[in-house]
Amino acid sequence: MIFILAFVLVLYISYQLYQHFFPAPDVNPQGKYVLISGCDTGFGNSLAIELDKQGFNVFAGIYSNNSKATLTSQLSSRATVFLLDITQQQDIVKAYEMIKEKTNTLHALVNNAGVPAAGHIDWITVDSIRQIMDINFFGHVAMTKTFLPLLISKRDSRVVNICSVAGFISPPSGTAYCSSKYALESFSDCLRREMFAWSLHVSIIEPGVMRTPIIQKHSQSIHDVNIQLSADVKERWGEEFFTCHYEELKKNVLVKFAEDPIKVVRALQHAVTSTAPHIRYKPGWQSKLIYYPLSMLPTWLADIYFIKTRSSPIIPAGIKKQLKQ
Repeated sequence: MIFILAFVLVLYISYQLYQHFFPAPDVNPQGKYVLISGCDTGFGNSLAIELDKQGFNVFAGIYSNNSKATLTSQLSSRATVFLLDITQQQDIVKAYEMIKEKTNTLHALVNNAGVPAAGHIDWITVDSIRQIMDINFFGHVAMTKTFLPLLISKRDSRVVNICSVAGFISPPSGTAYCSSKYALESFSDCLRREMFAWSLHVSIIEPGVMRTPIIQKHSQSIHDVNIQLSADVKERWGEEFFTCHYEELKKNVLVKFAEDPIKVVRALQHAVTSTAPHIRYKPGWQSKLIYYPLSMLPTWLADIYFIKTRSSPIIPAGIKKQLKQ
């Protein structure tokens, strides 16, 4: 058994070294069209600019019209910047009709739009979970299903889905976000296997915490959860617990040492441009060296890690009440 494991490890290391020193060639960008959602800021914004520089014809979907002038000025005349809310089917259909007028073939669809979410299951509403799922999951499903005919009109096109370490490991207070990312991971795997005969590549990007505007949005999402707390939830957990919990989140070491988002952009570029894109990308040390190994541990060990690193030192008010009885 030890010999077999050692042989597999040697094969894996050899394969990684071969890929590093002898990478697959890139596709010719001329005449190829790429559709990206969520290009207002962050990964989508940077990817649109990079692919445009390489010569791709970029369709950059933005959520806010305030982003249009700035992004348009950073792109060439080949690019098209347009409003796109992936939770609205009429927006998706309008985008399809606009793109269909310009090309019958998409080289790549990059499902990038997304929002953060925080809060224990006892704190958040079912409606807020549905909203997160609409944006982070169902919106991407709708985009993929709508544009699939343009993708499979030629072989070797690809779908690239921005997931997260939250797609393979679930920290506390991640109910809505993790659920949406796990769902997108499963959807991606099914899509890849179902469309194998069409030679459609499906890549999944799984970064840790990156220095993007989503960190600020995460803080806002925590604030939003706090506002919508019901009276019984506040009584059950207690003001002292909530105050301590939010202070501990601000001190999160992995947020403090958030990584350079260019690592994710480079992974996205490879997934779009390589003739041999990977199935999964884990850009950054957090994803590779912390979260992925943690996800491979026995569940009880992972539980201990999160209890020790994420639990509040304050006992919820409801438990204090039980102990007194």
